[in-house]
Amino acid sequence: MSPNALIHSTLRLFGKNYAPDAGLPLSFFARMALRRSLWLMRGFMRTGKKCFIGPRVTIEGSGNLHLGHWVTFENDVRINAITREKMALGDHVKIGAFSRVLCSAHFSKVGRRFVMGQGSACGEFCYFGAAGGISIGENVLIGQYVSFHAQDHVFAHPDRPIQEQGVTEKGIEVANDCWIGAKATLLDGTKLGAHSVVAAGAVVKGEFPPYSLLAGVPARVVRNLREEHDG
Repeated sequence: MSPNALIHSTLRLFGKNYAPDAGLPLSFFARMALRRSLWLMRGFMRTGKKCFIGPRVTIEGSGNLHLGHWVTFENDVRINAITREKMALGDHVKIGAFSRVLCSAHFSKVGRRFVMGQGSACGEFCYFGAAGGISIGENVLIGQYVSFHAQDHVFAHPDRPIQEQGVTEKGIEVANDCWIGAKATLLDGTKLGAHSVVAAGAVVKGEFPPYSLLAGVPARVVRNLREEHDG
């Protein structure tokens, strides 16, 4: 068996159904295999699950965290899994380096929940403020520096300090097979339909149908991807 075929077979064991590029040197795969092996050992020791945990990962409330198989927490990730409902990550989910998932960020109230379906992944430096609940479907791709804010401050009374006016918590829902570009922001109350795409840097709030291509500040539907394909 050739080295590439061996690597391909190994990747399939971890649910990755793609072949390595022939142009990559074997030394790259050797370093990657060593790092992933160390992360796998650390993950099993800390959780008893088949998962990969990079260095300097912090998990608070781990007893409330349900993990699927082969979940990856890259280096310097912080997880706060203290929620009213269990926090759940499906098979092959990846949380990128330096990202934050904060279900409960304040002593005054326990957050609702955070769910990310199988095959979904976020890039580096993402922020998930999940006090009002965040639900992300399967096979959702999230770029770097994307932020989710499932809570909003009330500011209807200008004669009172904003911090005394309370908050709203409608939650955020992202359906299956979406792509959210780098540095996009999703605000409380957002519901994104399946197969939608959010352009880089967009600020999203509201409900949007499946196959929407969103762009702008505030984000609006630029076109329907299904109609474009069928047309």
